[in-house]
Amino acid sequence: MKNPKLLLTIAGLLTFTACSLGQPTNPNSPPMQTAKLFTFRQTQRLKINYLLFLPKSYKDAARKRWPLIFFLHGAGERGSDVWKVAAHGPPKRVTQDPDFPFIVLSPQCPENQVWSREPLLGLLDAITHQYAVDTSRIYLTGLSMGGYCTWDLGLAYPEKFAAIVPICGGGELINVLLANGEEAKALKTLGIWAFHGGKDPTVPLEESERMVTLLKRFGIPDVKLTVYPEAGHDAWTETYNNPALYEWLLEHRRP
Repeated sequence: MKNPKLLLTIAGLLTFTACSLGQPTNPNSPPMQTAKLFTFRQTQRLKINYLLFLPKSYKDAARKRWPLIFFLHGAGERGSDVWKVAAHGPPKRVTQDPDFPFIVLSPQCPENQVWSREPLLGLLDAITHQYAVDTSRIYLTGLSMGGYCTWDLGLAYPEKFAAIVPICGGGELINVLLANGEEAKALKTLGIWAFHGGKDPTVPLEESERMVTLLKRFGIPDVKLTVYPEAGHDAWTETYNNPALYEWLLEHRRP
């Protein structure tokens, strides 16, 4: 026969536990959570394909430092065939203009991925150390998916770029909101020229309008938006074919 006292004791404990769990915590009791620190080391090996254009007279001008255009393609050029990157923008332009007066750096995003800051920053740093780059004249531009990354990278690291040209992209302003000190000063001197098609069915025009409007409110003076009223998603062909764009870029230097 089962021990009735033991059963009664167990039942009492269960009742007490259930009642205790149902009671609110005493606000005057010490906190149950403690503050701790977790430290770890992360090592990554990152690889990225890229196209690199050097002007025709690069080797003949031994002491010259060259402006650099850092170009980020759209989603359609992702993959492992790096020559797809030359379908649009500056890497396409240089195939027809060997005297193009910029070094052009054009990385390729792997298939089924989006742009990530770390490999881009690593590549840019490596190229600026290896080649005769004028680090006061580094310009960032991209289209569509690359336009989004141009907003992201340019506003997160304004001290690295003299000007940025996002085309049919959009972004977030958290980096601008949190900027202070030298970073805030760099943002105030960053040149920004955005472009968008007025009838873009892929990325709404409002994405660029919102970014430009809010940046002006935050006190960034050198920011403007050009809208092609009848253009769809392809706002880049006309933009990159316009000599005025490159003249505008060369007017900007990082102090």
